[in-house]
Amino acid sequence: MQRDEALAAVIRAQGGAGFTPALLVWLAAVAAPDSVVGLAFGADGPPRVLFRQARATQVFARLEAGYLAGAYLLDPFHALHLRQAGAGAYRLCDVAPDAFSRSRYHEEYYRDTTLLDEIVLLARPQAGMTLMLCLGRDATSGTGFDAADWAACRAAAPVAAALAERQWGGLQPGGSASDVVTALIAAARQRDIGLSRRQAEVALMILRGHSTASIALGLGVSAQTVKVFRRQLYMRCAISSQAELFALMLPMLANRISSAAPTRTEG
Repeated sequence: MQRDEALAAVIRAQGGAGFTPALLVWLAAVAAPDSVVGLAFGADGPPRVLFRQARATQVFARLEAGYLAGAYLLDPFHALHLRQAGAGAYRLCDVAPDAFSRSRYHEEYYRDTTLLDEIVLLARPQAGMTLMLCLGRDATSGTGFDAADWAACRAAAPVAAALAERQWGGLQPGGSASDVVTALIAAARQRDIGLSRRQAEVALMILRGHSTASIALGLGVSAQTVKVFRRQLYMRCAISSQAELFALMLPMLANRISSAAPTRTEG
């Protein structure tokens, strides 16, 4: 099916049970992804999974037990929701921290998905709500998205946003999202670990894949100061590696998930 014909089918299916299958056909015509997942981010709590499709089962094998259980808080694309990024197309290579491939999030979760590249088509139907159509390339095809795919996604992004906003406009975002850093400090305190705000910020940035230089730039401090914060963090937590930091912090992040995840309003 040609791209325009596929888009016409999506428009005709809007609001009905055939919308998601038609949307997947259109997205396949746009950029031929190996996998697609629709996510709705609201306030506190993990995103709602609107749909998923993958050529390989490995891609979403740990979606519930890993990603939705807390790892989503370290996802580079989740940061788009936190900073209320505008509607459009976003590439993994543009939003991921400089040391993403060496981060514990990548080592402990992302690598297991076999994903090689991602493009997200983002929509913002209302304040506090972000819809993401996440297109992935994985080990199935063995290649990332090329320049033509990226151009096609950029061109399709406004249409994708309009379709998503109309289809899932009944989702409720809940209240305002809480501060992850503050929640992490509180969770650590429950384990008798006293963290300063800077130490908690450094912990999150390390886990997300920021290098020392990137952390320094983000916090507006020197690289040497970041190293001091990291040493203090490791001493407070009685650990000596990023792997131990991930193992300690992820359960704390998971425990902050509340029942305020977005829910759908039927009708």
